[in-house]
Amino acid sequence: MITSRAPKAAMVVAQQIIKDAGRENLVADDLLPPERVMLEKYGIGRGTLREALRLLEFQGVIALKPGPRGGPVLLDPDASHLASSLILLMQLNDAPFKVVVEARTALEPMISRLAAARVSDETLIRLKETVDRMHGSLSDQGEFLEANKTFHDLIAWSSGNPLFGYLVDSLLGIMDGTAIGMDYPPHRREAIIVAHTQIYECLASRDAEGSERYMREHIDAYRRYAERKYPELFEQVIQWDRALG
Repeated sequence: MITSRAPKAAMVVAQQIIKDAGRENLVADDLLPPERVMLEKYGIGRGTLREALRLLEFQGVIALKPGPRGGPVLLDPDASHLASSLILLMQLNDAPFKVVVEARTALEPMISRLAAARVSDETLIRLKETVDRMHGSLSDQGEFLEANKTFHDLIAWSSGNPLFGYLVDSLLGIMDGTAIGMDYPPHRREAIIVAHTQIYECLASRDAEGSERYMREHIDAYRRYAERKYPELFEQVIQWDRALG
């Protein structure tokens, strides 16, 4: 008979720390209680507490601020830890790059449809700014890719579902050409700008059907380009130690 193992004491403490931070309405950049307070509060030893804090630090939830007024400080976590975990799981399962493309193809059109009904006027302004940045950075691939990522991130978070935001952010981190060796020549960048403009205009007019359709066409165009130019990449397993570096 297989029985489930009880969670380690440090994990239980880490979970309690986050629960208490939520109850106390702590936000990013707020300090957690000092070590002596948490030792007494949770009735644990110093080793268990420090292991719990290391777990939270590894997850990107806190940083350990040095100095006499330092200590564990809450962070606003990004998706880099999720992306790293996904890459590790993919490598362990011999899952190639194409599974990331398939996931993005399935998710982003539907996310764009949701965003059309929920995107704020402020986010629409920021989306337009990313399109303008891409126009101005046709000769700078690094800047172009950063604006491209911001565009898709903004749409994902505008879906109103934070899980979609984290998933798309992590998928884009994995697919970033700087991590996997994919290049975008000027004509491809110009095509991306056209696609982004179409998607933006549909979002601005709250056209859910058009937002979904143009996003699907945009992701499909990416897939066809990658399959044609980098066929070996689609079957390549992205290595955990070489991605997101």
